[in-house]
Amino acid sequence: MSVMVATGRGALSGVLVKNAEALERLAAVDTLVLDKTGTLTEGKPKVTAIQAFGRLDEQELLRLAASVERASEHPLAAAVVAAAAERNLTLAPVEDFVSVPGQGVRAVIGGKRVAVGTKIFLEGEESGSRPTNAAASGALGSFEESSRSFSSKSGEIVSPAAGETTLYLSLEERLSGVLFLSDPVKPSAAPAVAALHAAGLRLVMLTGDRREAAETVARAVGIDEVRAGVLPAGKSEVVASLRAEGRVVAMAGDGVNDAPALAAADVGIAMGTGADVAMESAGITLLGGDLAGIVRARRLSQATLRNIRQNLFFAFVYNAVGVPVAAGVLYPFFGILLSPVIAGAAMTMSSLSVISNALRLRRLRL
Repeated sequence: MSVMVATGRGALSGVLVKNAEALERLAAVDTLVLDKTGTLTEGKPKVTAIQAFGRLDEQELLRLAASVERASEHPLAAAVVAAAAERNLTLAPVEDFVSVPGQGVRAVIGGKRVAVGTKIFLEGEESGSRPTNAAASGALGSFEESSRSFSSKSGEIVSPAAGETTLYLSLEERLSGVLFLSDPVKPSAAPAVAALHAAGLRLVMLTGDRREAAETVARAVGIDEVRAGVLPAGKSEVVASLRAEGRVVAMAGDGVNDAPALAAADVGIAMGTGADVAMESAGITLLGGDLAGIVRARRLSQATLRNIRQNLFFAFVYNAVGVPVAAGVLYPFFGILLSPVIAGAAMTMSSLSVISNALRLRRLRL
């Protein structure tokens, strides 16, 4: 009864509870792992600068990047495609599209190999080591050579501003340009992080982005512990390692890449603005992606457990008193027997007290 009422109360506050276990377990959580993009940030990055070199200009670089990224579901890919649309660029058809989660994408455009992604991806390394098969290999084996060649001819590659994410593009296995993207922090992030800190939770930010960008966001919202450059498979491993330490872990994320970690956590919390697979993997979904919803969900969880304990107490008291009297324990001393009418009324009062107490959760201030 308490869980049913609490589920309805949570829905009114933008907290959708998928199962009772997640709601009850959330009260015991002592470590919260937060994804960066779409969880702490708006999840709507924009291209802020483009640097092209070699034979490409900025327009052509963006056109090629958007053509390849069009088939990707990542928020950064959507930002690149949106930037191309703003400039009215005509995208090219692609062939042999391949996506490596958390690293980048590659395809063939007009018979030329184009790859867009992280530096490690373009260097031909996956998870920190060079792959042994062509399907998993990156597109730019000579990244450093290309970088040195560009630097000697045209000056240094522009360094990204604080908090900016970088996407590198290669054409025919030659470094050809860099796109810089920024994603603003959610206004609700800092107050929510402060409230969670005050509740005694350990907060860990987990992201596949570069460390400098991750630390800039962490400082803005007040998170001390940052783990950057983590691939999708590595996110679930981090969650598993925290649980192995004896921690009760909740994971909050919004993307396809977060689904394994959401499933691996004691409680998975999905942003309602994210991917469907993330919401399917999570026990709790926050409508609108409002990070303050985590604070509300935890308060709801704690209040629900208190309410359950109160209801168990009421039921225990009624039975502890009523059953012995009904069995005649007072008859030898006082000649008192419990009338069936009174017994029935007592049973009804027991149910009413539990139901009435559970219904108090509807007025809970979250």
